Amino acid sequence: MQFACDAFKGRTWFRIETEAEAAAESRLMHHAVEKHFQTAQQRARRSYAPGPGLERDIGLKGHLARTMPVFLTLRADDGSGLATAMLPPQGKDAPDFPIIIVGPENADPYRDHGDAIEALGRNYGMLLPRTRCYPYANR
Repeated sequence: MQFACDAFKGRTWFRIETEAEAAAESRLMHHAVEKHFQTAQQRARRSYAPGPGLERDIGLKGHLARTMPVFLTLRADDGSGLATAMLPPQGKDAPDFPIIIVGPENADPYRDHGDAIEALGRNYGMLLPRTRCYPYANR
Protein backbone atom coordinates (compact mmCIF):
# COMPACT_ATOMS: atom_id res chain seq x y z
CA MET A 1 0.00 0.00 0.00
CA GLN A 2 1.06 3.54 -0.68
CA PHE A 3 0.42 6.55 1.56
CA ALA A 4 -2.29 8.78 0.04
CA CYS A 5 -3.04 11.41 2.69
CA ASP A 6 -3.37 12.07 6.39
CA ALA A 7 -6.92 12.13 7.72
CA PHE A 8 -5.96 13.36 11.23
CA LYS A 9 -7.18 11.98 14.57
CA GLY A 10 -4.96 8.93 14.13
CA ARG A 11 -6.30 7.98 10.69
CA THR A 12 -4.54 7.72 7.33
CA TRP A 13 -5.66 6.96 3.77
CA PHE A 14 -3.56 4.45 1.81
CA ARG A 15 -3.84 3.46 -1.85
CA ILE A 16 -4.49 -0.22 -2.54
CA GLU A 17 -2.13 -1.22 -5.35
CA THR A 18 -2.23 -5.02 -5.69
CA GLU A 19 -4.73 -7.87 -5.80
CA ALA A 20 -3.24 -9.21 -2.56
CA GLU A 21 -3.87 -5.87 -0.83
CA ALA A 22 -7.44 -5.79 -2.20
CA ALA A 23 -8.01 -9.36 -0.96
CA ALA A 24 -6.69 -8.45 2.48
CA GLU A 25 -8.97 -5.39 2.53
CA SER A 26 -11.99 -7.55 1.65
CA ARG A 27 -11.19 -9.97 4.48
CA LEU A 28 -10.57 -7.18 6.99
CA MET A 29 -13.62 -5.12 6.06
CA HIS A 30 -15.99 -7.98 5.12
CA HIS A 31 -16.99 -6.53 1.75
CA ALA A 32 -16.29 -7.05 -1.97
CA VAL A 33 -13.53 -4.56 -2.82
CA GLU A 34 -11.38 -7.47 -4.06
CA LYS A 35 -14.01 -8.31 -6.70
CA HIS A 36 -14.22 -4.67 -7.84
CA PHE A 37 -10.42 -4.39 -7.96
CA GLN A 38 -10.05 -7.58 -10.02
CA THR A 39 -12.79 -6.53 -12.45
CA ALA A 40 -11.23 -3.10 -12.94
CA GLN A 41 -7.77 -4.59 -13.38
CA GLN A 42 -9.00 -7.10 -15.97
CA ARG A 43 -10.77 -4.33 -17.90
CA ALA A 44 -7.63 -2.18 -17.83
CA ARG A 45 -5.41 -5.08 -18.96
CA ARG A 46 -7.74 -5.77 -21.90
CA SER A 47 -7.43 -2.13 -23.01
CA TYR A 48 -3.61 -2.22 -22.96
CA ALA A 49 -1.79 -2.21 -26.30
CA PRO A 50 1.52 -4.00 -25.66
CA GLY A 51 4.78 -2.92 -27.23
CA PRO A 52 6.91 -5.12 -29.52
CA GLY A 53 8.97 -8.14 -28.45
CA LEU A 54 10.58 -8.32 -25.04
CA GLU A 55 9.41 -4.81 -24.17
CA ARG A 56 5.74 -5.67 -24.64
CA ASP A 57 4.71 -5.10 -21.00
CA ILE A 58 7.01 -2.20 -20.07
CA GLY A 59 4.14 0.28 -20.08
CA LEU A 60 1.56 -2.02 -18.45
CA LYS A 61 2.02 -0.78 -14.87
CA GLY A 62 1.65 2.85 -15.94
CA HIS A 63 -1.38 2.00 -18.08
CA LEU A 64 -3.07 0.27 -15.13
CA ALA A 65 -2.37 3.28 -12.90
CA ARG A 66 -3.88 5.65 -15.48
CA THR A 67 -6.96 3.65 -16.37
CA MET A 68 -8.00 1.81 -13.19
CA PRO A 69 -10.09 3.42 -10.47
CA VAL A 70 -8.14 4.49 -7.40
CA PHE A 71 -8.83 2.11 -4.52
CA LEU A 72 -8.09 3.36 -1.01
CA THR A 73 -8.36 2.24 2.59
CA LEU A 74 -8.73 4.39 5.67
CA ARG A 75 -6.75 2.93 8.55
CA ALA A 76 -6.45 3.79 12.22
CA ASP A 77 -3.01 4.07 13.80
CA ASP A 78 -3.38 0.50 15.10
CA GLY A 79 -4.01 -0.79 11.55
CA SER A 80 -7.72 -1.41 11.94
CA GLY A 81 -9.82 -0.82 8.85
CA LEU A 82 -12.27 2.08 8.96
CA ALA A 83 -13.42 2.69 5.38
CA THR A 84 -12.72 1.74 1.78
CA ALA A 85 -13.05 4.05 -1.22
CA MET A 86 -13.10 3.67 -4.99
CA LEU A 87 -12.43 6.95 -6.84
CA PRO A 88 -12.24 7.67 -10.59
CA PRO A 89 -9.03 6.83 -12.47
CA GLN A 90 -6.09 9.06 -11.52
CA GLY A 91 -8.26 10.47 -8.75
CA LYS A 92 -9.72 13.00 -11.16
CA ASP A 93 -13.39 13.78 -10.75
CA ALA A 94 -15.66 12.30 -13.42
CA PRO A 95 -19.36 13.09 -12.90
CA ASP A 96 -20.50 9.78 -14.42
CA PHE A 97 -18.10 7.62 -12.38
CA PRO A 98 -19.79 5.70 -9.54
CA ILE A 99 -17.62 6.66 -6.55
CA ILE A 100 -18.07 4.22 -3.69
CA ILE A 101 -17.09 4.75 -0.05
CA VAL A 102 -18.13 2.16 2.53
CA GLY A 103 -17.23 1.08 6.03
CA PRO A 104 -16.87 -2.44 7.42
CA GLU A 105 -19.57 -4.78 6.10
CA ASN A 106 -20.70 -1.97 3.75
CA ALA A 107 -21.81 0.17 6.70
CA ASP A 108 -22.11 3.94 6.36
CA PRO A 109 -18.68 5.46 7.14
CA TYR A 110 -19.85 9.08 7.09
CA ARG A 111 -21.10 9.37 10.67
CA ASP A 112 -17.76 8.40 12.23
CA HIS A 113 -15.35 9.32 9.44
CA GLY A 114 -16.98 12.12 7.43
CA ASP A 115 -14.08 14.43 8.24
CA ALA A 116 -11.59 11.82 6.98
CA ILE A 117 -13.61 11.43 3.77
CA GLU A 118 -13.60 15.20 3.39
CA ALA A 119 -9.79 15.17 3.79
CA LEU A 120 -9.58 12.52 1.04
CA GLY A 121 -11.70 14.70 -1.22
CA ARG A 122 -9.48 17.72 -0.57
CA ASN A 123 -6.42 15.62 -1.38
CA TYR A 124 -7.88 14.66 -4.77
CA GLY A 125 -9.60 18.01 -5.41
CA MET A 126 -13.18 16.73 -5.41
CA LEU A 127 -16.25 16.68 -3.24
CA LEU A 128 -17.25 13.30 -1.83
CA PRO A 129 -20.76 13.79 -0.42
CA ARG A 130 -22.59 10.87 1.15
CA THR A 131 -25.45 11.20 -1.37
CA ARG A 132 -23.05 10.50 -4.24
CA CYS A 133 -20.58 8.12 -2.66
CA TYR A 134 -22.41 5.87 -0.22
CA PRO A 135 -24.37 3.44 -2.44
CA TYR A 136 -26.74 2.26 0.29
CA ALA A 137 -27.86 5.73 1.44
CA ASN A 138 -31.45 5.21 0.30
CA ARG A 139 -32.00 1.80 1.87
